[in-house]
Formats: sequence, structure tokens, C-alpha cells
Amino acid sequence: MSGRVAGKSAGSATRRKLIEAAEQLFSEKGFERVSVRDVTERAGANVAAVNYHFGSREALVEQVMARYINPVNEERVARLDVLERKTGSKAVPLEELLDAFIRPFATQVRRSELSEQLFYKLMGRIFGAHASKLPETVERGFEEMLTRFRKAFAKALPELDQEELVWRIHFTVGAMIHTMAHGEALYRVSEGASGQPSMESTLSRFVRYAAAGMRQGIEAPAPKSGPNEEFLF
Repeated sequence: MSGRVAGKSAGSATRRKLIEAAEQLFSEKGFERVSVRDVTERAGANVAAVNYHFGSREALVEQVMARYINPVNEERVARLDVLERKTGSKAVPLEELLDAFIRPFATQVRRSELSEQLFYKLMGRIFGAHASKLPETVERGFEEMLTRFRKAFAKALPELDQEELVWRIHFTVGAMIHTMAHGEALYRVSEGASGQPSMESTLSRFVRYAAAGMRQGIEAPAPKSGPNEEFLF
């Protein structure tokens, strides 16, 4: 019995090392440039270990995606639930909606084994170039989350027709992806002019920017209440 338990424990440890190695490599190089051998060498495992524990390289990629995307989307929906209970039949203020959409990245980065820099690089790669290849279960949850937020944004911005609203959400998501994936490059190409702000400052700045874009052309003034300076995570 003890031998079987020890074997199971060793197998779990190897599986965890493979996932962590894959996360680091995908963050650093992107999904397409990382081979099975790269992962097993980084994890210190046998070259056959990926197929043994996951069935294929593709299944390992899906595991990494689900491990990072699902908690973010689940937290987004949970935060939206709280906001909608608080406001009742009224619209949730736009800044608070954007905060609920963005803030989960700050929460999840603290729970990740990756550094903040690698975490955002990985998320940027997942939501960027690899977004068209999301696993079915991940994509289903993503679509459900977006449907909820689209309805909430429509309620917050009733002046916008559906087509315009969808495009503005799309632009906002695109800016978010670019910000996550290329923050390090921005510092380099701007020769330090971008500074090195904290994660809280960057997210707060993004919410203000996104809110202005979402409201563009709408004459109604931005609400005075709600977060508008800096979010303390």
C-alpha cells in the first residue's frame, strides 16, 4: 500500500512540475515555440512524461489555459453578481463594471507560481494569439461571462446600440490584452518614459482610459461616485 501511495505522490509531483514548466515556457516564448522536449527538460522529467500525464502536448496546453482563464472568469462573474445585488434594478456604474472585469487579474497573479511579469505575459498570449484555440470548456465559460458583462454594459450605457457597444467592448479587451502582454516592451521602447508603476496604478489608469473610450460621444457626464482614482487591491 505504501509503495502505491508513494508512486501516486511522485506522479502528482511530476505532473505539477510539468504544468509549472509549461507555464513558464509559454510565458517566455509563446505557445507555438515550445516543444514537449523543452517542457520535460525544464521540469527534469522523462521525454515521455507529457504524454503519460496529459495524453498529448495539446492537452497540456489546454490544462494551462484552463488553470489561468477559468479562475479569472469565475471571479469576474462573482464580482458582477455582488455589484448587481447591490444596485438592484439600477445600472452598475461603468467604472465599477470595468473594475470587476479587470481586477481579477490582480487577484489571480498573487495566487500564481509565476512572477507578475510572466503571469501577465502568459495571460496576454492566451487572450491574444491563442484565443481562437481555447478549449471547449474554457470557451463556454468565457462566452457565458461575456454575455453577462455585455448585458451589464448595455444597461450602464443605454445610449449605445448593440453593434457599437460590442465594438467598444472589443476595443477595450484588445487594449487590455496588449497592456498585459507588452508592459515590459513599453518600458524599453519608451526609454523608461512609461515609468514602472505598481499593478494597482496600471489597472486604475486602464479603467479610467477604458471608461472614457466606452463613453465617447455620450453627452451624459461620468458619475461622481464610484472608483475613479486608484483601486487598492
